[in-house]
Amino acid sequence: MSTSTVASVVAGRPLPRERTAGTRTSCNPARLADAVAEVELADAAGFAAACTAAAAGQRAWADTPAPVRGRTIAAAGRLVEANAERLAGLVTREIGKPYAEALGEVREIVDTCDFFLGEGRRLYGQTVPSEMPDKQLLTFREPVGVVAVVTAGNFPVAVPAWYIVPALLCGNAVVWKPAEYAAASAAALYELLSRAGLPEGVLNIVHADGEQTFAGLEKALAEGTVDKIGFTGSSEVGVRIGELAGRHLQSPCLELGGKNPLVVAPDADLDLAVEGALFSGFGSAGQRCTSLGSVIVHESVAEEFLRRFTAAVDAAVVGDPTGPVLYGPLLDRRFADRFEEYLGWIRPHHTLHGTGRPGRITAENPRAGFAGDAQAGLYYHPVVVSGVRPDDRIFREETFGPLVGVTTYREFDEAVELANAPGYGLSAAVYTNDARTAFTFRRRVRAGMISVNNSTSGAEAHLPFGGNGRSGNGSRQSGIWVLDQFTRWQSMNWDYSGRLQKAQMDTAETVADLDYRLPG
Repeated sequence: MSTSTVASVVAGRPLPRERTAGTRTSCNPARLADAVAEVELADAAGFAAACTAAAAGQRAWADTPAPVRGRTIAAAGRLVEANAERLAGLVTREIGKPYAEALGEVREIVDTCDFFLGEGRRLYGQTVPSEMPDKQLLTFREPVGVVAVVTAGNFPVAVPAWYIVPALLCGNAVVWKPAEYAAASAAALYELLSRAGLPEGVLNIVHADGEQTFAGLEKALAEGTVDKIGFTGSSEVGVRIGELAGRHLQSPCLELGGKNPLVVAPDADLDLAVEGALFSGFGSAGQRCTSLGSVIVHESVAEEFLRRFTAAVDAAVVGDPTGPVLYGPLLDRRFADRFEEYLGWIRPHHTLHGTGRPGRITAENPRAGFAGDAQAGLYYHPVVVSGVRPDDRIFREETFGPLVGVTTYREFDEAVELANAPGYGLSAAVYTNDARTAFTFRRRVRAGMISVNNSTSGAEAHLPFGGNGRSGNGSRQSGIWVLDQFTRWQSMNWDYSGRLQKAQMDTAETVADLDYRLPG
């Protein structure tokens, strides 16, 4: 396969070479010898220059009527839809996501565009009654200005669209910094979006490493050319982004990691719970922010659940992501190295389940039924660990990869306490046939998204997506709720009385006889 060259594009033109800071090769993690792209990385000044260009183009875009902006978003959706198979194939090649999941990810972009087409005609404000006569009060949504979007590569096209599409719809300009290891997929999405009718400078893509991006954000914030940051990534980096934004009195949109619990109640359909745990724990090799972290299963059904879950994991097909597999390789070498560290958190009091030994799948450590050439890529055994305790790192920290911990509970209050204990709050699931259990779980678990008899993973374009605690700062993506991230409310009062009316002083009043009582 051919290797492309990927460069930053600012105001419709490649970033000047003097603004670059080296290169990086994006490799296919399923076949490491396959170089997908040579990526030219920008320096901090290049990132800041993109923000300056975006600020110059934003005002004219904001003045474009919102319904027209909506039609531009619709055109973007049609372009993505027409190129869905090719874009999904590139995602599979570059990050090793199974093709069926990659195609679903591309579908999510189309769904997002379809939803926000209509919001171009529904950027509603309100007409509010005044406490004074001959006076009108109104509210308006105004774009924030320039949005800097920094995204991870596990969802290299769908998650960026969750930011970019509504930000553009609301009249903002965007500077997008995708993950370096998913640069070719990002470049392809940028090409499609840029052909939807966007003016130059309204959408810009900058490829850079983390430190140059952070320094570029610092510079742009100091220069006043960034008005909102959207960040998807680790909780550790999210803290740094939040601190930086806070110094400039900005509230970023942070979508961070998760340690997502799945509670199995004693009345659960165990086969359904196993199916949900398998998909949410090991789909995409456990590399979703919504991937299952810990199964919390009632002690009365724990043994049977573990037996069925282990059998399902052992039977699952792992291998070449172009075929019908549960999961393929890890995203990149750095994630493989980090996953090796997580495996070091397995302690003597834990019990490992299944036929494979933890670690990379190799000729010396094979997996039965592996589909493809394990030696060629970054393939790892699925790991199921029981006996997990609340003070274990494997229970308290996100383990980004194909690893699921299992613990038990006796009383429902204990299950809720365990679900909340790690301090994340992105997604949580409960398997039960009892409505009281389901709704009590919803009320008491501090996750932004709750599933009942479904997996911890799975988002729809018209529902709010986001987490609390270590999973984010309460901001939400998707649906109408994301509009509050990319607009600011402006109020206006119009007094046509011909005189100065002072609020709270010149208000109209009625007189009530509060001493009146019914006779008898």
